[in-house]
Amino acid sequence: MTILILTENKSLICIPMKSKGVSVHRNIKKLGMHSSDTAEITLENVRVPLDNLIGDEGKGFQQQMNQFQNERIYAAAGAIPAMDRAIQTTIEYCSQRKAFGKTILDNQYVHYRLAELQTEVECLRALLHQCVEQHVAGEDITPQATMLKLKSGRLVREVVDSCLQFWGGMGYTDDVIISRMWRDTRLMSIGGGADEVMLNVICKLWALSRISTVTHFRLVMLIIQNDFSICDNLLWPNFYVF
Repeated sequence: MTILILTENKSLICIPMKSKGVSVHRNIKKLGMHSSDTAEITLENVRVPLDNLIGDEGKGFQQQMNQFQNERIYAAAGAIPAMDRAIQTTIEYCSQRKAFGKTILDNQYVHYRLAELQTEVECLRALLHQCVEQHVAGEDITPQATMLKLKSGRLVREVVDSCLQFWGGMGYTDDVIISRMWRDTRLMSIGGGADEVMLNVICKLWALSRISTVTHFRLVMLIIQNDFSICDNLLWPNFYVF
């Protein structure tokens, strides 16, 4: 287990679960991701060797920040195959299930909707490839990776929910894969930074790119001095100028 110690100097420390003072309490039942346990853990007077420190002391938060781009790319890379599978399994199911003398897939709305969803997935896949290429090249892709994570979370919800609808009553049971995908993929808009956090990051980055150099310099100096009292006056009047 790795945790960020919230002391005066935040640090990342690896704590073995068998360490004295580590207590694991009840497992928490979740909507989805049933194969991944989530439990309450308490730490009481836990001591670990200095060698368990990850990176530099006091740099834990920065280390966490540095991996956000990788995390957001990884989230999208996992969501896209899930959407591909949801669409493909829905096509297979709808081509077999019949209603009113024809298969569900023979309804124009159904195959048009599935085509529309697959188009959205392909656009997201293109953005993912672009982000990976730029990241590997050493570019700062914080805005693009954040948008990628936001779009992935929202699109996977739309795709899986739309596909489940075409499964009818069977889609509401635990007997088919689409219901599990509906439960599991809901985490995408919450884990790794909720959609609202992603929107907040995007807004701040866009606003900063549109303020003057002098204002930007003043804002940076205030942050360095830990003086946030007039940051809103510097930033938000310019935020709405797009």
